[in-house]
Amino acid sequence: RSSNPKNAKSIVVPYRDSKLTRLLQNALGGSSKTIMICALSPASSNFEETLSTLRYADRAKKIKNVVQVNENPQEALMRQMKEENAKLKALLEAAGMSTD
Repeated sequence: RSSNPKNAKSIVVPYRDSKLTRLLQNALGGSSKTIMICALSPASSNFEETLSTLRYADRAKKIKNVVQVNENPQEALMRQMKEENAKLKALLEAAGMSTD
């Protein structure tokens, strides 16, 4: 699906029906960064396979994901409280008050 908020509709990039796509489905559609390296051959006997590989890579390149950190809600709350605590301590120190 498109991650562009300007689009009213979500654009769905169809997965190719192949074993490779099924193996890579979590990486291509998940919340991870994925790098794809395509092996191409200059030999004319491999033209069809090279062309198929390039088409697949082009379709995979169009998949856009919105990456989100998988974080436990309790841990997120603790992290936010610690950050707020550190900011308040800094404000107290700047005002000349002791934080002990």
